[in-house]
Amino acid sequence: MAEVFSVSGLFTLFMLLLLQAVLGFDNLLYISIESKRVGEAKAPMVRQWGIGLAVLFRIVLLFVIVALFDALAEPLFGFHLSGIIEGEFTFQSMITFVGGAFIIYTAIKEISHMLTVEHIEHSEGGKSKSVLQAIGLIVAMNLVFSFDSILSAMAIANEEIARIVNSAGETIGTFKGTVTDCKEALIAQPIADAVACRPGKDYQVWLMAIAIIASGIVMALMANAVADFLKKNRMYEVMGLFILFLVGVLLVTEGAHLAHLKLFDYTIEAMSKSSFYLVIFVLVVTDIISVRYQRRLWAQREAEILGGGTEEASKAGAEANM
Repeated sequence: MAEVFSVSGLFTLFMLLLLQAVLGFDNLLYISIESKRVGEAKAPMVRQWGIGLAVLFRIVLLFVIVALFDALAEPLFGFHLSGIIEGEFTFQSMITFVGGAFIIYTAIKEISHMLTVEHIEHSEGGKSKSVLQAIGLIVAMNLVFSFDSILSAMAIANEEIARIVNSAGETIGTFKGTVTDCKEALIAQPIADAVACRPGKDYQVWLMAIAIIASGIVMALMANAVADFLKKNRMYEVMGLFILFLVGVLLVTEGAHLAHLKLFDYTIEAMSKSSFYLVIFVLVVTDIISVRYQRRLWAQREAEILGGGTEEASKAGAEANM
C-alpha cells in the first residue's frame, strides 16, 4: 500500500481515475436506461444497488484477471472454415463480443420502441422488469464493460520486473528492475537453482482497486442526475441510445479482433478508440446544435402565432368600432 502514496503512485492513480471516468460514461448511460424499466419509484434503488454490486464484482474480477491473465488468453474454441470464417475465441474475446452484441440489441430495441410507442411522453422504454432482473442486467453488463477498463488499467498501472527462473522455466523469485539488472544481480549474488531472468510485469492492483471504488462512488452520485436529465430531455435519450449502439459496435469489433476473426478472408479490425471518441464528439455536438435550433424554431413559431392572433384581434376591434 505504500506505493499508493509515492509520487509515481499518485500520478498513476490520477491517470486511472481519468480512465475510469472516460470508460464509465457508457456504463452509466446503460444503467440510467435499464433502471427505468422497474418504474420511477424503484429506479433510484435499482441504480444504487446495481452500481454497488457492480463495483464489488468489478474488484473481484480485477483480482481474477490479474491472477489468471495468461490463462484467460488461452483459446477456448475456434472456427476453421477456410474462406468463410476463421478465428479462435478466448474467454476475454468471447465475453467482449457477446456483450457488445447484447448492447447493440438493447440499443436497437429501445430505439424501435421509441419509434412505435403511441405516447412518447409516457413511455418508460418497453416491457417492465423486476428489481432483481434489472439489477442482474446492470451487474452483468458492468462486467462486460469491466474487461476493457481493467485491461486498459493494467496497461497503465504496472511496473517492470524480472522473473527469476530455474532450468525447468519455473519462476522461483522476482527482481524489481530490468532483465539486465537482474542478470547483473545474479552474477554478483547467485541464487540457488536460478539460471535466467525473464521479463515480467508487477501490476499495481491496489491502485486499480482504489480507482474502481472512486469511480463507483462518482457513478452512484451521478446516476440519479443522469436519469433525471434523460427523462426531462427525451431528445438526448435518443443520442444516448445511439452512443450505446456505438459502444456495442466497438466491443463487437474488439472481440472479433482479439479472436483474430476472419469473414470470407477479410480480417475484422477493432474500431480504434480515437475514431470512437471522434464519432461521439460529432454526434453530441450535432445533437446539441439540432436541439437548440429546434427550440429556436418553436419559439419563433409560437411568437408568430401569438403575434398573428393579436393582429387579428386588433383588426376585429377596429372593424367593430367602425
